Amino acid sequence: MSSMLRDTLYRLSRQPGLQLLQRRGDGGARELTTWRLRLAPGADHRYAAAGEESVLIVQRGAASVTVAGDTFGVSRKDVFEERAHAVYVPPDEPMAIVASNEFEAIVVSTPAVHRGRPAHVAPADVRVNARGRGNYAREVHDIFVNDSVAQRIMVGETFNPAGHWSSYPPHKHDGKDGEPVLEEVYYFRIDPPQGFGQQLLYAADGECAAHVVRDGDAVLLPYGYHPVSSPPGYRLYYLWAMAGAERKLALHEDPNHRWIHDQ
Repeated sequence: MSSMLRDTLYRLSRQPGLQLLQRRGDGGARELTTWRLRLAPGADHRYAAAGEESVLIVQRGAASVTVAGDTFGVSRKDVFEERAHAVYVPPDEPMAIVASNEFEAIVVSTPAVHRGRPAHVAPADVRVNARGRGNYAREVHDIFVNDSVAQRIMVGETFNPAGHWSSYPPHKHDGKDGEPVLEEVYYFRIDPPQGFGQQLLYAADGECAAHVVRDGDAVLLPYGYHPVSSPPGYRLYYLWAMAGAERKLALHEDPNHRWIHDQ
């Protein structure tokens, strides 16, 4: 039995500057590369991804972000307090970030051809969706999903109340049942931060893995079903990014658990 699903958790302590969390071509990733950027007040960083489009999603702090001559002011108290600021960076365009105060962001990229202009999503632009019900109710925020800006990448955020499940009923998007083939990565935050969550991954053939996820962990989802749960007392957030052969947010739910919709 393949062990690929067991090797998909990336846990790195936070470091200053640009920190690689997972790279396309390593550990089974075909499409996505994920970075964490941390800057002290007044510090700056220059980022560029040859042949890849990128999205910067603010986690906390404030900065000015300049891409192709456009400068955007971005800020966020925290992911649990405010909706996202995000910046789209076209392939091969450098991005210059200057922190106004202590700043943290995630940058996700995927291969694409050069197209279009940079774009800024402000909190008022984020589309908020209520999903599920009962103890699998959660809030999903679309950042770059149905837009005409990005070429291949889709990015959003999910918020689990304490004790709730998400990505539930379990779903997948690996193409094995006719749905579009999409690789995905989750980046987790926990409130309070000493808490944890549970990331499950399993395939119909019996392959499975379970990860205890902590604040700041990333998990690559190369294939299979991937539900998430948060324990009592701890709110859970994950940034999600997808890329694949088709830019279409579609999924296949596990038929063994689809019955919950009828309750």
